Amino acid sequence: MSDPERTVPRTVAAEGPSTRSIVRIVLTVAATMGLLYVAWIVRDVLLLVFIAVFLAVAMGPAVAFFRRRGLPQGLSILTVYVLIGAAIVGVGLLIVPPIVSQVDDLSRDIPGYVADLRDNQTFREYDDRYDISAKINEQAAKLPERLGDAAGVLQSITVGVFGALVQLVTVLTMTFFLLLDGTLIANWLLRIRGRRREARYRKLAEEIYRSVGGYVAGNLLISVLAGTTTYIMLTILDVPFAVPLAVLMAFLDLIPLVGATLGGIAIGIVTVFTDWPTATLVWAVFFLIYQQVENNVLQPVVYRRTVNVAPLAVIVAILIGGSLLGILGALVAIPVAATIQIILRDMWSRRGEHAPAEVAEAPG
Repeated sequence: MSDPERTVPRTVAAEGPSTRSIVRIVLTVAATMGLLYVAWIVRDVLLLVFIAVFLAVAMGPAVAFFRRRGLPQGLSILTVYVLIGAAIVGVGLLIVPPIVSQVDDLSRDIPGYVADLRDNQTFREYDDRYDISAKINEQAAKLPERLGDAAGVLQSITVGVFGALVQLVTVLTMTFFLLLDGTLIANWLLRIRGRRREARYRKLAEEIYRSVGGYVAGNLLISVLAGTTTYIMLTILDVPFAVPLAVLMAFLDLIPLVGATLGGIAIGIVTVFTDWPTATLVWAVFFLIYQQVENNVLQPVVYRRTVNVAPLAVIVAILIGGSLLGILGALVAIPVAATIQIILRDMWSRRGEHAPAEVAEAPG
């Protein structure tokens, strides 16, 4: 007997995409390209919006602090604005007068520094050959004039800053309204996708807000500590320009990874002309110890519950942010990277929710 005839399954030819699917894909690509083109045209406006949103998130904890003390929302925002403005004016008052007075002192002291350098035999040989001392003394005599030139350059920069006053007012105004109505705007955005997803998005938004706000507050605190300890050490070493150099260190310390190192090198160069080698060696030892304390104690304590970004991601984020927005990009690189990391982590944790169920293979 022959085997019963087996039914051979026929292979169903795969159907191509329908006309409706093709039209949908084409329209989606066209809409995406159109949105990208519009975003490129209004990129300057989007940058202002980005800055305003970042400032609103950064100032949120300070505004909440005054709200808990009973001040209305609008008055709390204005109080924060006034405190920031007073801090900027105070820094200017701390920097400008010492620079003006100490430049004059430096111009008078340089000849003495040069005379001390001639006690070194190597320097004296090069000085006799290339007449270095005379050139240094000549330039030192012109320092007060250079200060006047610098004031002129500073005035030009100030005029340029006031030329951008409209943008500054625009950013501050947007930041004010974001702080004033930010909760209402956030609630509206969170409800766009429906009540079912609101809880998830709200949790995600709160985590991002806590991460960015905590990073900004922590970074400011660490920078203030860096500037304060720098001022104390420079005062002990009797290094000129102690206040401006301390402010420089505090500002550069805001830039992750490389900022404090740049500030330490700049201050080390100043100590070379002040008290070589004592002041330079003491500063180098102090700076190395402080860097270890900041990197291994202060930053882990401050950022432990807010930002936890891998070092490689930090470096890449700083490079990208610096290339796109300069110093501003480097300053916001870590909170932006932390935000992206939080979103990706949430997407990864939910990757299996919408995956199609696998079809179990029927036994033969």
